Formats: sequence, structure tokens, C-alpha cells
Amino acid sequence: MHPVLIIIALSVSAYLIGSVPSSVWIGKWFYNIDIRDYGSGNAGTTNTFRVLGTTPGIVVFILDIFKGFIAVNLVHLAHQLIPDTSGYVNFEILLGTFAVLGHIFPLYVGFKGGKGVATLLGVVIAIHPASALISLIIFTIVLLISKYVSLSSMVAGIIFPFLIIFVFKETIVSLIIFSIIISVLLLLTHQKNIIRLLAREENKVRLRRNNNRNHFPKQRM
Repeated sequence: MHPVLIIIALSVSAYLIGSVPSSVWIGKWFYNIDIRDYGSGNAGTTNTFRVLGTTPGIVVFILDIFKGFIAVNLVHLAHQLIPDTSGYVNFEILLGTFAVLGHIFPLYVGFKGGKGVATLLGVVIAIHPASALISLIIFTIVLLISKYVSLSSMVAGIIFPFLIIFVFKETIVSLIIFSIIISVLLLLTHQKNIIRLLAREENKVRLRRNNNRNHFPKQRM
């Protein structure tokens, strides 16, 4: 197959993998609700924690991570690329981008998804495991202390480019730019969360899930 066709096919595949709406399907299959009708209205990890509770939130978090990880690893099917070269990393970033776009605009549920933080973490794990591990540890520590998933995501995202540039001293320009873009996008996509955090109105992670649909927090406008 022509290299261009391989790139197109793998990019489409990465988008389709990213489009798998784990939070929406889990909400419908096990709780008989569309999670997008409650809480923040997003189909992602944070809103799953907020609406359904800790256990479903963790399950969705893991599944969404795997989406990004699997999508990036499609790069191994592009045999013409040499690992650890700029071209190889560039294609990893491209696949990861399509996976995150799939999560944000999922084909299977009307293009209304989440913010893509967990999927993006899976992408980072596949591209740069060491920095991803440190970011995940930071995310977990902040979450355990603050109980805010949104705050934990932003702190971990802000730390990521510093790890890439100053700790691991990476020289591939696209990877450096990618890490900075991640940090900026996390802040931009969490503007409402920042406002709620400053107003002390952001919901914390609950230790128990709701068993009564009527107790689910209504969607914020």
C-alpha cells in the first residue's frame, strides 16, 4: 500500500478508536442514563466521577487511557518509519491527535464527547512513558489531596512540558511543541472548571456512587 494511504488509514483508525464513548456507554448500559444530561454535560472522566461515582470514574479513566495508547501504537503498522526519529514521533503525535479528536467529537454518539484528558494521557504514555508516569503520579497526589479531578489534570498538564524540556532534555522540536500545546489546551478547555474552583463551586470526587437516578447532579448551564 502507498505510504500516504497507510497514513490516512491509520489516522482514520486512530480517530475511530478515540471515538469509543466509554462513559456514555457505561452510563447507558449500567445506569440507564446519558451522562451528558447530568453534571457538566461532558462525556469524560471528570463528569463520570461527578455523576456516577468513583468506581465507574476509574473504569472510564482506564478505558480512555487505553484509547490513546492503542491509537498511538498504530505507528508500528507504518513499517517505513524508523523508531525514535523525528518522522516517527511526528506520526505518533498525529495518531494521538486524531484519537483525542475522536474522544472530543465521537462519531458513535453524535460528536458530543468529553475534553480528552484521559485519552491524551494515554497518548503521552505511548509517546514518552517516563514523563507520563511522573505526570500521572503528580495527578494522583493532587487528586488525593484536593479531590478535584479538573485541578489534578491541569497541574499534571502544566508539569508535562517542564519534564520534557528540562528533565529529559528532549531535542525533537515537534515533541517539545506538542508538550507545550498540551499544557495550554488543558487550561483553555478547563476555563469553566477554573471559574468554579475559584468560586469554590467545583464538585469533588465522591467516595460512593449514586444509586438513585434522582440524586444525580443536574447539568450546569
